[in-house]
Amino acid sequence: MSETLSPDLGARVTPSAWPPAPERWLNRLAQRSETLHARLQVPLGTSWEGDPMPQPRWVAVNDPLAQEMGLPAQWHEAAGPDGVDTLAVLTGNARWPGMAPMATVYSGHQFGHWAGQLGDGRALLLGELDTPMGPQEIQLKGAGATPYSRRADGRAVLRSSIREYLCSEAMHGLGIPTTRALALSASPLAVRRESFETAAVVTRVAPSFLRFGHFEHFSHHRHPRHHEVLADLVDFVVTHHYPELQDAPNRALALLDAVLQRTARLMADWQSVGFCHGVMNTDNMSILGLTIDYGPFGFLDAFDPEHICNHSDDQGRYSWSNQPQIGYWNLRALAQALLPLIPEAQDDPQVVVDVLQTYETHFPQAMTERWCAKIGLRPLSGDGSADRTDDQRLALDFLTLLARGRVDFTIAFRRLAEFRSDLSPDAPENARIRDLFLDREAFDAWAVRYAQRLRAEQSVDAERAVRMNRVNPLYVLRNHMAETAIRQAQRGDDSEVQRLHRLLQHPFDAQPGCEADADFPPSWAQSIEVSCSS
Repeated sequence: MSETLSPDLGARVTPSAWPPAPERWLNRLAQRSETLHARLQVPLGTSWEGDPMPQPRWVAVNDPLAQEMGLPAQWHEAAGPDGVDTLAVLTGNARWPGMAPMATVYSGHQFGHWAGQLGDGRALLLGELDTPMGPQEIQLKGAGATPYSRRADGRAVLRSSIREYLCSEAMHGLGIPTTRALALSASPLAVRRESFETAAVVTRVAPSFLRFGHFEHFSHHRHPRHHEVLADLVDFVVTHHYPELQDAPNRALALLDAVLQRTARLMADWQSVGFCHGVMNTDNMSILGLTIDYGPFGFLDAFDPEHICNHSDDQGRYSWSNQPQIGYWNLRALAQALLPLIPEAQDDPQVVVDVLQTYETHFPQAMTERWCAKIGLRPLSGDGSADRTDDQRLALDFLTLLARGRVDFTIAFRRLAEFRSDLSPDAPENARIRDLFLDREAFDAWAVRYAQRLRAEQSVDAERAVRMNRVNPLYVLRNHMAETAIRQAQRGDDSEVQRLHRLLQHPFDAQPGCEADADFPPSWAQSIEVSCSS
C-alpha cells in the first residue's frame, strides 16, 4: 500500500489544549476567499453557519486520530468559552472563537456529463486547525443546508454516516490516502430519503478538501475574473500543498503532473484491495490524491471484475474494472480546466497531452508493483530493474482464476500466503487455498508456475508469508459488516460501530475473537444494495 499523509506516530508532542485557542485556527482558504471577494468579487465559497441539530449524541469518537492531532484525553467532553461543548460544535449547533465556517463552491462532471455548479451542499468547513500533523481542515458532513444545497436538506443520515466513518478509517488502516473521520454524532431528527431516517454528522479531517471540481468551476466561467481566481487557486494549492512545485516554469502544468501521479497510485491502491468507490465524479476527486466522499462504496466479496457497487449506476460506468480508466478521464477534465493557465498549449496542445500520457506509465507501474507484492514476488534483479512482464502475467492469471470461480478476493490473497512452494499444489498443506477453486486443475497448473517463480528468486515460504500478510488484509469493511453495525445503531446500540472501528485500524493483524470478520460473507449479504443515497 502507498504511504499515507500521517506523521511518524513515534514522535508524539505534548497534547494541546482543547478547545484550541483562536490563534490555532489558520483558516487559509477562508482568508483567501475573503481576499478574492474583495479584489475580484468572486469568492471561493460562502461564509455560513450550520443548522441546529436537536438532541445530538456521540455515536463514536476517534481517539487515535485525536491523538495524532494533538488533542488531549477526553477531548470530546471538553467545553470552551461560554460553556459551548465539543458535541455542540461538531454538530453545527455552535462555534468557538477562531473558526471561520464556510461552504465552498465547485462544479463538475457527474456520470460523464457536465452538471454545472455544485458545491458543499451538505458539508460545512469549520476551519483549518494547526496540528502536529500539519494544518488540517475540519469539516462537518450533514450539518444542514447551505447556499449550494440545490433545494436539498443538507443532512446526512445515520446509515450513510456510519459507512463513511468506518470506511475512511478502514482505508487509513490499509495505508491508502484518505480523508479521515474524527467523530460521528447522531440525532433523532427525521430525514426523508427512500424512507424516513434519522440525522447524523460526520466530522471529517483532511489537509484539504479541494477537488477537481473546484478548478472546473472557475475555468468553466469565461469571465477573466474567474480565470484570475483559477490562477490564484493553483498558486494557493502549490504554496500550501505542493511546495516542491513553487519554482516550476508553469505551476498549472506541474500541478497537473503531480496530481496525475498521486491519482495513478490511488487507483492502484483501490484496485489492489478490491475497493469500489461507486461515484467517481470529478467533484469527488481530491486534488491531493485522497479517497474522498464515501457513498455507495464496497469491497469485493466474490471476485467479479465488472462488479458495480452503486445501485444507481445503471450503465456500470464506475465498476471495479473501470476505475483506473475513469481516473484518467477525470484527469483529462482537470487538464481541460487548467488550460487557461497554460498559454503554451494554445500553440502546442501536445505539452498537455504529454503529461496526460504519462498516466499510461505511472498507473501500470504502480499496479504491477502492487499485484506482485500481493502474490509475494520480488524483482529477480537485486536493483529492481528486471522486466516484470512475466510476473505481471502470473498475477493477472491468478485474478483470472478468481474471476472464473467467483472466488472471494480478500480471502484468496490472504490464504495464498500459506502456499507451500516445496510441495505439490494438491498436497494437504495447500488445501486451504486450493479448495477455494472449483477448477482444481486450473489452479494446479497456475500453482506449478507460481512455485517455479518463487524458487527462481530463492524465496523462503515463511518470509514470503510475512511480506504478503503486510499487504493482503485479513479484514476489510464488507457491506454486511457495516449493515450489522447500522442496524444495531438504529436501535440505539453503538457498540458494533466502535468495535469495527477498532478492528479496522489493524486490518493486517489477526485479532482474537474476530474470526467471523475474516470469514466469507453470509448469504444475506448478496441482497444488500447501496446507492447514491447511501
